[in-house]
Amino acid sequence: MLMKDKVVIISGIGPGLGVELALLAATEGAKAVVLAARTPAKLSDAAQRIAALGLGTQTLEVPTDISKAEDCKHLVDKTVAAFGRVDALVNSAYIPGKFGPWEKWDFDDWRKTLDVNLFGSLTLSREAARVMKDQPGRGAIVMVNSMVMKQVISAQAGYATSKGALATATKALALELAPLGIRVNSCFMGWMWGANVKGFVEGMAAKTGVEPAVVKKGFEKNIPLGEMPTDAECAKGCLFLVSDYAKVITGASLDINGGEYMPVG
Repeated sequence: MLMKDKVVIISGIGPGLGVELALLAATEGAKAVVLAARTPAKLSDAAQRIAALGLGTQTLEVPTDISKAEDCKHLVDKTVAAFGRVDALVNSAYIPGKFGPWEKWDFDDWRKTLDVNLFGSLTLSREAARVMKDQPGRGAIVMVNSMVMKQVISAQAGYATSKGALATATKALALELAPLGIRVNSCFMGWMWGANVKGFVEGMAAKTGVEPAVVKKGFEKNIPLGEMPTDAECAKGCLFLVSDYAKVITGASLDINGGEYMPVG
């Protein structure tokens, strides 16, 4: 089991990747899954779904806005108070920001996006690392990044910039935390088939007057494996990087996109 007996914090619990990460951590033997997001109802739903698995996994629901330093500290402090340690942190929380062409770039909105995607993820990671560095077995952190920072999409410059900055900072964090026995890696997600993308596809279908399946196939034509990975499938790559199977991997960038983006070198 990838997460056997581990205490795992997952930020960004929601209807997509976040809840799949939580369910998979439980299925893979986690002792406890700590659920963090701004919306309490999403945390309750995830906790109920984990309980329904019948595995005895403990859960802790902590409403958290990672753009607030005090929330990040509170999340980690609550985890340690409840379970005594933090073995893994998955930074899944993000906001997309406003999309628009260069003439309409809203730099105030960019700053809000950076506050969550960059500074929020780093602040939470720093709080977790302060605990991890003093515990046996140390710990592991993974940043959920995006293919869009490598293969930029028109009108998504603010989001891509925030994720690009996060990618660079993650490398620096991995270098500095390695001597302390803490690993830090990144997952770069492409299209992920789940509630969020399904809603987007249905919206596109309504605008263009074609069937949702046709819209979905249009995106999938650029994916060599032929179909969008699901949220649940993508979650497996993330948890691999915080598991003991990746004990000698740090500073790595794992592309999880069905082959849509294949860098050389």
